[in-house]
Amino acid sequence: MVNPPQVSLVPFTADSLAVVQPWFRHPEVSRWLGGPDWPAHELQLLDSGIGEMFRGRRVLRTHSWVALDATGQAVAHIGGEVYDRWSRYAETPAGPVVDAVEPGPAMGFAYVVDPRRWRRGYGTAALLAAMAAPEVADVVLFAAGIEPDNLASVRCAAAASLVPDTRVPDWEGMVHHIRRRITA
Repeated sequence: MVNPPQVSLVPFTADSLAVVQPWFRHPEVSRWLGGPDWPAHELQLLDSGIGEMFRGRRVLRTHSWVALDATGQAVAHIGGEVYDRWSRYAETPAGPVVDAVEPGPAMGFAYVVDPRRWRRGYGTAALLAAMAAPEVADVVLFAAGIEPDNLASVRCAAAASLVPDTRVPDWEGMVHHIRRRITA
């Protein structure tokens, strides 16, 4: 997609839940992200892990938004955690392994597009808007873990200039698509 549609971001709140939650009933969304309990669970956990270590990274803060189209209609949900660094993590028989550590802050995020709005560029638009949000101006590395068979999400990430970090899926079957912010 040459020019994705413009979206604006608003915080994801309990008031947004009634709009976003039905999207998770779609079989494809449920397959990749989980069922309709997922966004409610996210609201419950928002900001709960600040300061904790997660897979070799310290959680600094969380951000969660709903992307609105030009008419103010919700078209996507995107959010995630900001960490002090980025690292690769694996569970092995010998225990956890953390490697490929890079300085941060880094943000790992997940996103979903209203299934009625698929194939219109809203996934790419939400990714671009989230990476440009003032709240994450300090973030130097953005990452989205995507299962290789989720071709729609892979295409959205590529259109937003996120590139696969490796060709081989990690221990959870994910390939992290990374975008590093160019700093002067």
